[in-house]
Amino acid sequence: MSSLLIVNAQLVNEGRIVEADVYINEGRIEAIGALTGRTASQVLDAKGRYLLPGMIDDQVHFREPGLTNKGDLITETRAAVAGGITSFLDMPNTEPPTLSNELLKEKHQLAAGRSLANYGFYLGASSENIELIKSLDVQLACGVNVFVGSSCASKLVDDPDVLREILTSSPVLVAAHCEDMPLIAENEESYRSIYGDAVPFELHGVIRSDEACYLAAARLLEVAHDCKARVHILHISSAKELELFSAASMAEKLITAEVCPHYLHFSDEDYASQQGLLKCNPAIKTIEDRAALIQGLLEGHLDIIGSAHAPHLFTEKQGSNYFKTPAGMPMVQDALLSLLENYQDGIFSLEFIVEKTSHAVAQLFSIQERGFIREGYWADLVLVDLEQPHVASQAQAFAKCAWTPYDSYPFRSSIAATLVNGELVWHEGRLLERSPRGQALQFIR
Repeated sequence: MSSLLIVNAQLVNEGRIVEADVYINEGRIEAIGALTGRTASQVLDAKGRYLLPGMIDDQVHFREPGLTNKGDLITETRAAVAGGITSFLDMPNTEPPTLSNELLKEKHQLAAGRSLANYGFYLGASSENIELIKSLDVQLACGVNVFVGSSCASKLVDDPDVLREILTSSPVLVAAHCEDMPLIAENEESYRSIYGDAVPFELHGVIRSDEACYLAAARLLEVAHDCKARVHILHISSAKELELFSAASMAEKLITAEVCPHYLHFSDEDYASQQGLLKCNPAIKTIEDRAALIQGLLEGHLDIIGSAHAPHLFTEKQGSNYFKTPAGMPMVQDALLSLLENYQDGIFSLEFIVEKTSHAVAQLFSIQERGFIREGYWADLVLVDLEQPHVASQAQAFAKCAWTPYDSYPFRSSIAATLVNGELVWHEGRLLERSPRGQALQFIR
C-alpha cells in the first residue's frame, strides 16, 4: 500500500477548522501538522479545499442479496464514494431478510473484495428470532433493526412484550423504523375511495402522516423508557415526532434519533414536479416540518444524519398508480452535497455537518478507529470544494437504478476526492479503477 501526503488542507475535525498536512501510510493517518519535508509516493494538494472525515452512513438499502436488479454492493458503493461516503451500515430487508448469523456472514462474504466502502450490516428482528438476538455475534452486526407498526410485514413487531424482550435481549444498539400501519391503512382506504389507485402523490405525507410516525415511535419509546434500553429511531420526518426527543449530549442519551437529507431539502410542494420519484417511507412532509427538523438538529434533539438510500428502478417510479409505486430513493451520491447546501445558506457549519455525519455516528455505533481525523485512525476522508459547483444529473448517477431525485439541481459544492483506508477511490470527478478497498467495520463491544 502506497503512502500519501495531503498538503495545504483545511481540516474540519472535532469542532475546529485548522490548516494542516496529513501523512497517510499503510491505510492509516500517521501524522497531522506542518509536514514540510515529509515525502510520500503520492502528494495531493488540497489548497482552498476542506478535508472532512468521510461520511458514515447509518442507513442504506443496497439490495444485495435478492434484489440486485435495483442495486448491489458494487454499484451502490461506487455511488457512495462518489458522494463522500466511506462507510455504510446496510439494512436487513433483502431477499431473504437478514434474520440469522448465517445470513449476516453471507452478506460479509458478498462485500469482501467487492465493496468500495467499509461495511457493516444490521440483523433484522422478528418475534421468531429473539433467541438468536440474545446470542448474536456482536462483530457480525452493527445493530438490530426492528420495524414497529411498519409495512415490512416479515419483520413487523407491534406486541409490547416482544418489543421489551428484543430491547432487553439485544447486545447491540436497536435501530427502529416507526410508522403505525393500522392508521396508514385507514388513510389509504379513505383516499382510495375517492381517487381509486390514482391517489395524487401530493397526499403521500397525509396518508403516511406525522401522527402515524408519532404513534409508533411513542409506543416503542414507552417500552424503552420502562426497561431503560438504548434505542435509535430512524428517519424522523415531522415536527410532531420531535416532541419525543430530548436535547442533550449524545453520551447522556438512551434514546437517539436520525434525520435524512431529503427531509431537510424537499417538502410536499415538490411532489407536483417529482411525483412518484419522491415517494419514500416515512413520507416527505410539509415546509413547516422541514424547518422544524432543521431546528431540531441545531438544538440537539436529532443526533445523526443518514441517507436512507433505497433505490428502485426509474420505470417502477414512473407510473400513476400510487399504491404500486415503490417507496424509496437513491441518495448516497448526493446526500453530503445536499447537506452542504445548508452550509452555503449559512444554516449549518462544516463542523456541525461533520459532527452529525461522522463523529456522532462512530460514537453511537461504537465503530473502532473511524469517524475522526486522528493519528492512528484509518484514513477515511473526503475533500470538498466549496467553490466548485456541481449540477446533479441522471447521466452521472452511479447507482444501478441510474437516477437521482436531485436531477438538474445546481449544488454549490462538489466532492473533489474520497479516500477509503488511505486509497484514493474518487478524484476530480471520476472513480479510480482499483481493487475495492472496503473493510468490515470493527466495533468496540
